[in-house]
Amino acid sequence: MKELSASQPQIVGRFAPSPTGPLHVGSLVAALGSYLMAKSAGGNWLLRMEDLDQPRVIPGIADDMLSTLDLLGFEWDGEVVYQSRRSEYYLAAAGALLERGLAYGCGCTRSEIAQIASAPHQDITVYPGICRNGLAPGKVERALRVKVCDEVITFEDGIMGRYTQQLTSACGDFVIQRADGPFAYHLAVVVDDAAAGVNQVVRGSDLLSSTPRQMYLQRIFEYTVPVYYHLPLVTGEGGAKLSKRDNAVSLKAGRDLEKEGGTLLLAALRFLGQQPPSELTGASPREILQWALPSFDPTAVPSNAGPFEQPHSQK
Repeated sequence: MKELSASQPQIVGRFAPSPTGPLHVGSLVAALGSYLMAKSAGGNWLLRMEDLDQPRVIPGIADDMLSTLDLLGFEWDGEVVYQSRRSEYYLAAAGALLERGLAYGCGCTRSEIAQIASAPHQDITVYPGICRNGLAPGKVERALRVKVCDEVITFEDGIMGRYTQQLTSACGDFVIQRADGPFAYHLAVVVDDAAAGVNQVVRGSDLLSSTPRQMYLQRIFEYTVPVYYHLPLVTGEGGAKLSKRDNAVSLKAGRDLEKEGGTLLLAALRFLGQQPPSELTGASPREILQWALPSFDPTAVPSNAGPFEQPHSQK
């Protein structure tokens, strides 16, 4: 395990799944990558349940996730944080933006925005600032948006390399709260990471394009900007990203994790470019993690998405 010098702050990483479906192999890769990146450097690894979107949360899944991680040998630091219990902090952050004139109410519907402007060759619709100077007569506030500027945000991702985005052309003023109450992911994750002292974010590369929005908020609030590592995505048939809604890819589907968890961890390590020795075949999850912590090589993690070579269930 790498030792930190006295001048370096302790690394604080985190794993933040949404309890809208069971953990699958893509979740395992994200959990393992974030765990090893933080723990191999002597840091802390936190757990946060991103359960803000309550209508999509499945009862019991959060507890199922925790038991799955425990069976796989993961040990987290401190108590698990639940976003659904932190609304007062997001409300205060949104209020601060409003007071500073950096956010405003928007009355546009999604269909109205889509008819006016969208980014070419992108799945995201660019908001053209219709309500920036106030709601039009007859409009009812439907969301709270943060004002963006023409600044180009560039950062070095630890795996994907340099990434550049101009928010005005990529997304425009983006939503931080919906009118029906829920706060947006971007605001919540920035507030929570800052509150927990997270300075290392390791997650799937599907979130790479959203990182500049979070960095923009971090700068506005004068929060420390974490170091980012975006892991390659696990793909299914046809090269598409695995879906949490697909029960066929659940870690527990047709599998006894107490017996087969170690085999899954070995497969996840290989997906992350690591080379566990053959002697670990049949080892327990905790034995495998004991090997992986001092042996983990972040520079070996690939940047390209690919399939997860799943081991066959041993019944």
